[in-house]
Amino acid sequence: MSDFRAELAECLDEAEWNRLKPHVQRDRVLVVNQALDLLDVGVAIARDDVLSVQHWISEQLVHKPFAEQLADWNSDQTKRFQALIVQPFVLVQEQAS
Repeated sequence: MSDFRAELAECLDEAEWNRLKPHVQRDRVLVVNQALDLLDVGVAIARDDVLSVQHWISEQLVHKPFAEQLADWNSDQTKRFQALIVQPFVLVQEQAS
């Protein structure tokens, strides 16, 4: 498990909103709440850990971008995110300004 986590850690990247827009348009972006570790969520999704992922979704800790978030991100093109690709999804966490 730790080797896989390390592999995912190498894929962790910082992205500007413009780089994420095409993925949002393809409905592939999942927003991960700041309370969660992006790598933990990535590992859970990649390992098909249904119980953890369903729990996070039910608590709205992992979700598709809300309309208000999209409006906010579109109005601030400099917004930056931590991003992690776990096919077919792009997991993102908004970075503090």
